[in-house]
Amino acid sequence: MSDDLEIDIDDLSRRMEGALVALRHDFSSLRTGRASAALVEPIHVDAYGQLTPLNQLGTVNVPEPRMVTINIWDKALVGKAEKAIRESGIGINPQTNGTIIMLPIPELNEERRRELTRVAADYAERARVAVRNIRRDGMDQIKKAKGAGMPEDDQKMWHDEVQDLTDKTIAAVDKALQGKQAEIMQV
Repeated sequence: MSDDLEIDIDDLSRRMEGALVALRHDFSSLRTGRASAALVEPIHVDAYGQLTPLNQLGTVNVPEPRMVTINIWDKALVGKAEKAIRESGIGINPQTNGTIIMLPIPELNEERRRELTRVAADYAERARVAVRNIRRDGMDQIKKAKGAGMPEDDQKMWHDEVQDLTDKTIAAVDKALQGKQAEIMQV
């Protein structure tokens, strides 16, 4: 078989694994009742004319199990950082003391736990969409190879391999979602 008739299954696999890694990173930003520096990772602040991750504008600490503090280095950005935290949807009201922003982590109630499981489900759905887009890219590669003269048996074999990879990755996304939802609902 010539090289232009090969499907790069390793690239598809690597990209699908990347979608899983991104999902796990998104899940780490969901709080489960304990403070974590990862809680502020997805928050971006409009600083110096561009969106900058909050953790690059100050020092993030977890001094106690229910408190995250961010010591903003530039005093002019404290208000913008506080606004970004409020608008981020993490459900925490920041308290400011000079250049230090404190995020007290409240005990999760049942309603907030259910809301967080819905957010986790949204993250998982985004990961599934990314995996399906990667699958579509693989199927497009097969169609191009068909036009270049790939035999039907090879097309079927590659199609099955791409579909199998997709199914396994979607199952891993679903398993990660179930684990995160169980962790969130645990009292």
